[in-house]
Amino acid sequence: MKAAIALIVFAAVAAVVGLLAPIYDWAGGLRFASEMFLYLAMAQMWNLLAGYAGLLCMGQQMFIGLGTYALFYSSLQFNVSPYWVMPLAAVFAGAMAALAALFMFRLRVIYFAIGTWILSDMIASFISRTPELGGASGYQLSEVLPLINFDWFDQVIFWIAAGLAYAAVWGAYALMRSSIGLGLMSIRDNDLAAASLGVDVWINRFIVFVIAGAGCGLAGSVYFTAQLAMGPQQAFDPNWVVAMLFITIVGGIGTLEGPILGTAIYFALREVFTNVLDLSGAWYLIALGGAAMIVMLYAPTGLWPEIRDRFGIAGLSVRRRPPPGLIAKTS
Repeated sequence: MKAAIALIVFAAVAAVVGLLAPIYDWAGGLRFASEMFLYLAMAQMWNLLAGYAGLLCMGQQMFIGLGTYALFYSSLQFNVSPYWVMPLAAVFAGAMAALAALFMFRLRVIYFAIGTWILSDMIASFISRTPELGGASGYQLSEVLPLINFDWFDQVIFWIAAGLAYAAVWGAYALMRSSIGLGLMSIRDNDLAAASLGVDVWINRFIVFVIAGAGCGLAGSVYFTAQLAMGPQQAFDPNWVVAMLFITIVGGIGTLEGPILGTAIYFALREVFTNVLDLSGAWYLIALGGAAMIVMLYAPTGLWPEIRDRFGIAGLSVRRRPPPGLIAKTS
């Protein structure tokens, strides 16, 4: 109940901020907050895969790229505002995730991770060499700009991004509290033991893989809509999954609060490294990797589990406890 109240308060605050933004001219702050929300949504999707389903996916950027291409292509082809075709990005990315699962699920552990990365690179290479899909230069939304009201553009993107972040956290919480979530956690701990107890490992992982693909596809399409342009090199950039991995591991993999904390830390470090210390390129990645290594050495499970255990915070816990009557009978 407390978790539901906290998430409702979060949604209300995001709505109020979006309404006040045009009055106080918070355009720059809105863009920054929108980016944070979208990264949180994508990291929560990756957390579902690696933290709860035991699927180490290193090619999640393929769904960001596919969802983005679905939005840009359909918006330009049908000459409609990109807002109207955003659901298509989620549907297309989810459908491609379902198709990819038929082949990728034949691979296990590290082979699955490498296989998804290679598949993403293959799709990106194919698109960049296909003139009908924009080739290496990608797409720009120049033809549909008259259909976009730029007086409210930043606010609308902010509301959509905040809604996605809310849906990602609340949806993940609801999923993990369901029977599917219980099956996923048993699969994560030991998939062979879970299968022997009657858990359908393939179906449970398939469901969460499709959800994660659709979620990343939608979040990616919103991100590039805010940029009004995209290309295969940016949409299928492996740094997307690097950011998801950093956020989830530093915050706390296998916890719903971990990606929230990890997103705040990631953006704080990014601002410090790029704006204060003026690091870029390889030096920025080295600094980010060094920060991740420090956290993993002193807090192997992530920062949120350390905070939660030290202060006894329940948070968005999805732990199951046996009924009191069952405990009495077995004790």
